[in-house]
Amino acid sequence: MTRAAFDPASATITIVTYNRSGLLTRLLQSIAEMDPKPGHVVVVDNASVDDTTAVVESFRPRLGTEIVYRRLDENTGGSGGFSEGMRVAYELGSEWIWLMDDDVEVVPDGLARMGAWAPRFKSIQGRRYDYDGSEFYWQYRLSIPFGIPIPFAPAGFDDSGFRQMNSGCFEGMFIHRDIVQEIGLPDPRFFIYWDDSVYGWLASRKTAAVIVNEFVLRRTREIRQWDMGIRHLNASSDAYRYYIMRNRGFMKHYFREHGAYRPVRFALGSFLTFAKELIRLVFVERKVRGTSNLFRGIRDGRRIATDAQWKPMPPLEPVQPPL
Repeated sequence: MTRAAFDPASATITIVTYNRSGLLTRLLQSIAEMDPKPGHVVVVDNASVDDTTAVVESFRPRLGTEIVYRRLDENTGGSGGFSEGMRVAYELGSEWIWLMDDDVEVVPDGLARMGAWAPRFKSIQGRRYDYDGSEFYWQYRLSIPFGIPIPFAPAGFDDSGFRQMNSGCFEGMFIHRDIVQEIGLPDPRFFIYWDDSVYGWLASRKTAAVIVNEFVLRRTREIRQWDMGIRHLNASSDAYRYYIMRNRGFMKHYFREHGAYRPVRFALGSFLTFAKELIRLVFVERKVRGTSNLFRGIRDGRRIATDAQWKPMPPLEPVQPPL
């Protein structure tokens, strides 16, 4: 169903940052140069100890739209930051919430490009350029039985300009408040990794979720990669290695909650994830130390998966936008 034309003032850009004030400066500067601008910009600071607060305050008189700054008492990871940021944006009455990390910048007409699709869809993912200006490929399809991205889902677009997806990425997710109300906030318990994939999957169960052929973001942080020809494999960290395995326990709960859990195939997906991280260690980071974090993640993920008290994130109560 086609809805009314998109109003840029109805959108909120929500940014999560942690000790990267230089990158945040670039992102806020790109928003200052946007046309049109959103109604609000929410910055969630995960207890940074650098000059992030001062950077945010310096942009208040020159951003061209209202900044809402939330400095958390502790680092809650990207998951906790996006959960809090989406809560703030929702309570501001935002009709659209555009999520992004601090290591991107927005192209000048990025909001207009996303808004052009708003009358048709309620969960939209734009495209982004990589650090070197090349086209970044995001794995927009999940194999739900295996719980892993499909690495060779077609990258091209036909004349429709979009492809249907069943995943999500908080580096650019553009989502309508109606969907947020139905599925609730992102789950902060993930801390990092798989949180946006699961959230995008939940959204795709409620609406036609799409990735559109619109380049709206540029990555501003260089990440070491292994060029595999068709795809790239990025460097990671010990923390990511831990959480990528641990959080499969949360994934298992969510899939089971919605009748999508397939034990044998999901276990195989966990093995393939483990193998991929070993390849990343050897061929991208060129080391062998770090496997202990994978095993710790597997151990803690099993504890999470067997927690009988676990509950999914609840739907949100309706909040009326302010007059």
